[in-house]
Amino acid sequence: MLNPFPELLTYSLLGPFLLRIILAFIFVNLGILKFRGEKERWIASFETLGLRPTSLFVPLYGLLQVIGGILLLIGLWTQVAVLAFVIFTGIELYIEWKAGKILKRDLVFYLLLFVISLSLLLTGAGAFAIDIPL
Repeated sequence: MLNPFPELLTYSLLGPFLLRIILAFIFVNLGILKFRGEKERWIASFETLGLRPTSLFVPLYGLLQVIGGILLLIGLWTQVAVLAFVIFTGIELYIEWKAGKILKRDLVFYLLLFVISLSLLLTGAGAFAIDIPL
């Protein structure tokens, strides 16, 4: 079947750009929450996984999310950042599946973040990024 709006394909680089910007804001927010409001929940979830010392891993995990979100926002090393986010959201999916009462969000939220990250890994940064292939 033919595309009903072929002229819109001219703007195909805007799709990954919009996903990249939204994902950046979400991960910066999630990273900041690990330093503030959700720190105790994340300590409990890391202990569920057996990751110790949790007082080291939770702030490190939050810092990696903030740094990755900033990299996504400016479009630098996008595929590296989203590869980390694919791994992070895979872990968070496992935590939510194993101990659903600990984290604040549900399985669908983490699944959506996982799929958006995987999509950006496969498609690249989109428009307005530093690492656009030449």
